[in-house]
Amino acid sequence: MLTPTLNLVGAGHVGRVLGRLFAASGAFALQDVLTRSPASAQAAVAFIGAGHACADVAQLRPAHAWLLAVSDDQIEPVAAQLAQAHDLTGAVVFHCSGAKASTALQVARAGGALVASVHPIRSFADPQQVARDFAGTFCGVEGDAAALALLGPAFETIGARLVPIDGAAKTVYHAAAVFASNYLTTVLDAALRAYQAAGIPEAVARELAQPLATETLANVFRLGPAAALSGPVARGDLATVARQEQALLDWDDATGRLYGALVPLTTDLARRKHGAT
Repeated sequence: MLTPTLNLVGAGHVGRVLGRLFAASGAFALQDVLTRSPASAQAAVAFIGAGHACADVAQLRPAHAWLLAVSDDQIEPVAAQLAQAHDLTGAVVFHCSGAKASTALQVARAGGALVASVHPIRSFADPQQVARDFAGTFCGVEGDAAALALLGPAFETIGARLVPIDGAAKTVYHAAAVFASNYLTTVLDAALRAYQAAGIPEAVARELAQPLATETLANVFRLGPAAALSGPVARGDLATVARQEQALLDWDDATGRLYGALVPLTTDLARRKHGAT
């Protein structure tokens, strides 16, 4: 069977890694690569080990699939450029943004394309390393069924684990990753700063917090959040909660408000914990 062709528009870390994996696995025949400059396109082709660097949209040849690996704010404009310059009828156009759904490609769909989004749920800070150990990476997928019929097997060929998501809730989906990663870091930073406010050196504070944090994370993923919850809110010790919140407000207003904002959600979680026992 003929290997489907792929054009890559934008070749940052995500585009380069996927381009290399697709080309090496034979999932796609990487055809043309377009970036902001000929030099970066050449560098991307060198990293990928396949493809032809192009200088502008008009040079791109027809392809079975088009990956728009551009920044979120460039997805719509680039899709519009492609739709204006090329006949996309029957082609698959997709992006890998975690924050935007396939509806961002509506202009390509209007031009006859099948559209989708496939979001690899991992950091691409080190492209070489990600390319080596991509297998097992979860990818949130949504879009036109016919587009996913082509993309699903291609991503599975490079070891992806596909998770269907609701495109209408894509922003909430991406916020989940922010909670699980970015805001988790912020909460742990608040804990470390509070330890230091109590006179504990930062290095020691990290040692104190690490077993609490790692054991809690292990329990959350082993038992579920409700069963893993402990502490004053779980015990119903609201007097202690109020004293802690006020003490934090007196020390650092922003940290105190963060603590207070988490109380109602933690109270709801405690209700689930006790309702299940």
